[in-house]
Amino acid sequence: MDRVRINRPARYTGGARLYNVLSGERPVYRAGRQLGIAELQLQPGDRVLDVGCGTGLNFPQLLDAVGPSGAVVGVDASGPMLSRARALLRTRGWRNVTLIEADAAQLDSALSRSAAPELFAAALFTYSLSIIDQWQDAYAQTLCRVRPGGRIVVVDMALPVGRWRVLSPLARLACFTGGADITRAPWNLLLETTSRTTHRVVRGGHIHIGAGSRA
Repeated sequence: MDRVRINRPARYTGGARLYNVLSGERPVYRAGRQLGIAELQLQPGDRVLDVGCGTGLNFPQLLDAVGPSGAVVGVDASGPMLSRARALLRTRGWRNVTLIEADAAQLDSALSRSAAPELFAAALFTYSLSIIDQWQDAYAQTLCRVRPGGRIVVVDMALPVGRWRVLSPLARLACFTGGADITRAPWNLLLETTSRTTHRVVRGGHIHIGAGSRA
């Protein structure tokens, strides 16, 4: 596993062992992952980039889509998170996943040093751009690594709206615990810089799924 300079909030890194249990994944956030991965429109044999892959929660659905002839490259700045992801790979016996420990804002150099310099069929951010400090740089470098016509998806969080507003304190707490900026709305950058865009909102406005194709 390759490494470059790390820059990730301590709250995110420190919770690696319990992240899958305490993150609200099953009741709240899994829906966004599933919808986002579907928007990638992956085909067997595709190579997909998972930026901010964490413990590997996206890997099962991504690998189902690309099949044994495809590949997943997961990038994350947290060593402890990637340790959990490596354990998942060993348990499942997945051999077509590459993990890279890197700040996403240094994605170009990280991929150039790795065995994954080629352009990808698609790229995915799930609940990660709201955590990354230099998130615009991370997004721009990722977009450049997707082949023309390839899909890019951003799944992230905002405060609930309407009758769901009563859950705003819980949403703020979840984002604070994970080191996320709930006001960032990073999907808007995707909608401004890609074509064939879609934008879905679920969980009372708490989860946004933006998708588009690279020109």
